[in-house]
Parts: sequence; structure tokens; C-alpha cells
Amino acid sequence: MRHKAVYTTGEAAGICKLSQQTIIRCFDSGQLEGFRVPGSKFRRIPRDKLLKFMKENNIPMDGMEDDRIRVLIVDDDEQILELFVDVLESDGRFDVATASNGYDAGVMTQKFRPDVVVLDYMLPDINGDRVCRTIRQDPDLSGTKVLVISGMANPAEVDAVLEAGANEFIKKPFNIENVVKRMVKLVRG
Repeated sequence: MRHKAVYTTGEAAGICKLSQQTIIRCFDSGQLEGFRVPGSKFRRIPRDKLLKFMKENNIPMDGMEDDRIRVLIVDDDEQILELFVDVLESDGRFDVATASNGYDAGVMTQKFRPDVVVLDYMLPDINGDRVCRTIRQDPDLSGTKVLVISGMANPAEVDAVLEAGANEFIKKPFNIENVVKRMVKLVRG
């Protein structure tokens, strides 16, 4: 279950070592945040919401096989990709994947199921706002956070990427330690 970004109530019950009915009651009362699958009665719980629920209720995290943050870095600058990979892999709190264009970002998002996507706005094939929209249209990725990094200063473009579903925008040049702190805060609250 390590690669999942969204859990069923049965999976959440197994992780929390609670009955499925207890998870459903917590979901229905608003204690456990999530969403219903459109057109059905099925409930789904994003990973970040399940982690928050577990922390708030002092539920041991050992049910989560791996609590490392899954990060997808999307940038066409090889040096930036290498910088992120080096810093994040040596940190130990992260599983890292990379993509260098929008198409590969879409493929990797589906395969890797990241907790957070660090996304360059200006990609060789499409802009970051299109990548954001694609991520936001997939209910299985509802818990995925998107942090856009770009050298652009045009306020209309920044607004467009935030409207497309980015959680945060950071201007280049950036401080890698600050970006790592913001990624952790986005995912873990």
C-alpha cells in the first residue's frame, strides 16, 4: 500500500487497526477527511488526510509501511534535477522520481503516485498550469500537492498556475533547504 495516494475505507481500517464501520463513522462525521467517488456511495481517503487523522488520534504509524515522502521533480534543467535528487536522497525522508517534460510528468505521476510534485512552469512541451490541471482532474491524486518553481515574474502566469491547482509558487533562484521545508510542510502540515 506504500505507493497509494488514496485509500478505501477498508484499507484505512487495516492501516489504523480499526473496524471499517469505525472508519466510515469517522468519515461521515467529518473527523476523517476524504471524498466520495462521484456517482457512487464509495468513500476515499487521501494519504495526507489519513496521516493527519492518525496523528490527531494517536494511532501508531506502523500501519503505514513507509512514511517517506514521495517527490516527483519535473524540470528540463538537468542541473536542477541533479540538485534535488542529491539533496532529497541524502536526506532519507524522501523517495524521488524525476521527469524532464510535461508528458513524462503525466506518466510518472500515474506510476509513482507522488505526495508532492515540484514542477517547473516552463517545460519544453507544455506549461506547468496544464500539468497541474491534469493532476487535479484525477480523483486518485486529490492528495497530491503541487509546488511550482519558476523564474517567471508575470503575475498573470503566477495566478494562472495557482488557479490551475498549484498549492504554492516559488520564484527562481531558490534556496533548496527552504524548498525542502515547504515540501514537508505541504505534505505533513
